[in-house]
Amino acid sequence: MQARLSRKQVYIAGICSLIVTAGVARFSYTPLIPIMQTGAGLSDVSAGWLATANYLGYMLGVLIAASLNSLRHKYMLHQVYLLLSIVTAAAMAFTTDLMIWSVLRFLAGMCGSGGIIIASGLVLKWMVHHKHRGELGIHFAGIGISIVLTAIVVETLLHVSAGWQQQWLAFSIVAALFAIPAWRWMPRPQAADPNAISAVQDTPPSREFTITMLLAYFCAGYGFVVSATFIVDIVEGLNNLQGWGQYIFIIIGVCAAPSVFLWDLVARRIGPLKALLLTYAIQAIGILLPTLSSTLWVIIVSALLYGGTFVASVSLVLTMAGRFYPSNPAKFMGKMTLAYGAAQIVAPVTTGYLTQASGNYNLGLYLSVTVMLAGVLLILRLMKMEAGRDSGVNPGDSTADEGASPAKD
Repeated sequence: MQARLSRKQVYIAGICSLIVTAGVARFSYTPLIPIMQTGAGLSDVSAGWLATANYLGYMLGVLIAASLNSLRHKYMLHQVYLLLSIVTAAAMAFTTDLMIWSVLRFLAGMCGSGGIIIASGLVLKWMVHHKHRGELGIHFAGIGISIVLTAIVVETLLHVSAGWQQQWLAFSIVAALFAIPAWRWMPRPQAADPNAISAVQDTPPSREFTITMLLAYFCAGYGFVVSATFIVDIVEGLNNLQGWGQYIFIIIGVCAAPSVFLWDLVARRIGPLKALLLTYAIQAIGILLPTLSSTLWVIIVSALLYGGTFVASVSLVLTMAGRFYPSNPAKFMGKMTLAYGAAQIVAPVTTGYLTQASGNYNLGLYLSVTVMLAGVLLILRLMKMEAGRDSGVNPGDSTADEGASPAKD
């Protein structure tokens, strides 16, 4: 059955994997923060620490994925993460101990690497070996879908007066349901054509390009995590916008899902680095807007800009990283994601302390925008390095990328 997998099945498996390991294990926490603060006494600082614990786990998961050379072992680890996502979500409902919550969020964070690193690598490798276009836009649409789904679950249960415990139990059920296609249709490494492996050539970038790309991706991680973690609480704390937090989160997810397809098209026309530059600049504007005005339309525009770019940044960077090393995409993707994850460890707790000290999220958002602008400068440096090469394959060249993975319509 695995040998006859269709492209549609593989993409569904990847999307469902992200819903389980990124949606339930990660994004479900964001709309639950205000509910846990009201029902379980969670403070701003504690909320930041739980988010940091989640990203510490994510970092460990990425390190494990990057250290494994065996694709078979990565495939098995992905299955473990699917199961662990279900268990950790359910376990959150049975305690109010911050230390136990931290351990559970840490373990859930490890699961996040299953969908974002391992599954994306398996999906990309299958696509390349079966002569499909080597892009991850459809796969990473699962992040936007998972955001919408988690917000809808929370909002629906709020209408029936479900508490935070019932919310976590509901998420464990959601994870169990979506884990089924993720488990059945994620392509096993041995299902790939062994003759295609020898035809795949790695085209590693220069050391300077790699380091600069890592730093730029660190900036993207910082810009992503502050809004992704606290956006619901930010909106709920604004004057006259109480009750709008979940809806803004849904808007972000609705924008995120199709954005990856659109930015893939942009990258084909102008190149991935120029497309990445635009996503960083637009995302920075989206992050800044809530500090300038608390009117509803401004917050909606902020959600549109942020939601329309943050997943695209991840997809563009990891697609580039995977194409540098098509023989084992997840390995280099893992190294890139270490930089992204490092920012996500620092940012939530820093934002939590800044919020507690100032009484609002503005300082945290200002810092996030500053880091994103630093990322813009780093991408400009990458573009300069690319333009300065006299010959050979350019690290960020879109034509070279398509050559590494022949497209089939």
